Amino acid sequence: MSVACLMAAGQVVRLATVFTLAWTHSVQKSEWQEDWRATPAGLVLEEERLEGSGAGMEPPDGSVLKDGRYVAHPERPPLREVLLRRSGATADWRVCMDGRCRPMGELVPADADPVRLTVCE
Repeated sequence: MSVACLMAAGQVVRLATVFTLAWTHSVQKSEWQEDWRATPAGLVLEEERLEGSGAGMEPPDGSVLKDGRYVAHPERPPLREVLLRRSGATADWRVCMDGRCRPMGELVPADADPVRLTVCE
């Protein structure tokens, strides 16, 4: 079974097969969530959820308003890696697995930038 890994500052942290990345927009204060799955072909983005729109956080194409969030199921090919940037000017990414969300700084060094998300070998 494939699992995802975070890689930063020489550290590798194994995640899970299915996980959520979440963050809050620095200006709009709207939350964005993405559900990912690690597969042998790469990382697959299964669903995106957005609390609102504006300031560069427009609802994804094909999204539907459901329970106060725009929900989309993008059809994109699997990705070999996702580069997560951390400016320090905003709250950290949150990594959610098994119903629990943690700031990424609890998994990799808080000042590590960039952080690579990939399928573990």
